[in-house]
Amino acid sequence: MKKIGVIGAGSWGTALTWLLANNGHEVTLWSIIKDEVKMLQETREHKTKLPGVKLQEDIQVTTDLEAAMKDKDVLVLAVPSPFTRSTSRMMKPFATEGQLIVNVAKGVEETTLLTLSEIVEEEIPQAQVAVLSGPSHAEEVGKGLPTTCVVGARSRETAEYLQSIFMSPVFRVYTSPDILGIELGAALKNVIALAAGVADGLGYGDNTKAALITRGIAEISRLGIAMGAKAETFFGLSGIGDLIVTCASVHSRNRKAGYLIGQGYTMQEAMDEVQMVVEGVYSAKAALALSQKYHVEMPIIVEVNKVLFENKKAADAVDGLMQRMKKDEIVADLWEK
Repeated sequence: MKKIGVIGAGSWGTALTWLLANNGHEVTLWSIIKDEVKMLQETREHKTKLPGVKLQEDIQVTTDLEAAMKDKDVLVLAVPSPFTRSTSRMMKPFATEGQLIVNVAKGVEETTLLTLSEIVEEEIPQAQVAVLSGPSHAEEVGKGLPTTCVVGARSRETAEYLQSIFMSPVFRVYTSPDILGIELGAALKNVIALAAGVADGLGYGDNTKAALITRGIAEISRLGIAMGAKAETFFGLSGIGDLIVTCASVHSRNRKAGYLIGQGYTMQEAMDEVQMVVEGVYSAKAALALSQKYHVEMPIIVEVNKVLFENKKAADAVDGLMQRMKKDEIVADLWEK
């Protein structure tokens, strides 16, 4: 049994708290929101973000960040990506030398173009930082439905240690040293999922969604490889796996926001309707900036930004993608001479 602090009591933090407690660990769940903590303490359920999932009675829920971090073997950082830096800054005074922090949020910081683990390392230099990602909707993890993820760490020892903590009969965990690839796949798939949702909102079919998924992973992998990540990562759980589930699922907040935009909502109206942080909106500008920095062509990312921030009509964005210059699908020169 390990002592674990989960920092952030949204849907994913709450689901992981349930999972880790179910694995036999001693878990403390922290939130900065007093009403959220009161609700979880009194009802053992997050009524708004994860209804139907009951937390075990021995889980401690608190607004005391020091208590949530003190003497913990592992900290799970589960706040939405826009709050990763501010929360890490709050955590720094209480983090011990070498303390293991697993970031489970998905995003890239717009202003610095840093991944979330890089932000945590910058704000808490004494910590050891790893990541957990993959096709894992909180709603299903909280129900104990079979789910598979990947943990990324610099050392095999750390990765296997975390693998043993998270793994259960219904939650299978693989290991990888490619932290950068895992985080890029996790963040950028949210932007592609917005596009898939827009296509659904416009009334387009499965052919359109399949095209967005396959061409989307092509864009993500091109950028990731240019940045030094491994190609295999993008065809694994945190790449194509997470992209499929986010583009296709009714649970996906990014797909839902895109769907509403396709129906005619503004970006802000869609985010207000979803009532949870839509990570893809925050990652879209960063994705575009990275494509420009590394000179990688990412037409879907470009069009999503135009729809979100330049008021381009969604249907016109799809038309623009369909009518681009003719291309080869692969660049290898394999043609018969």
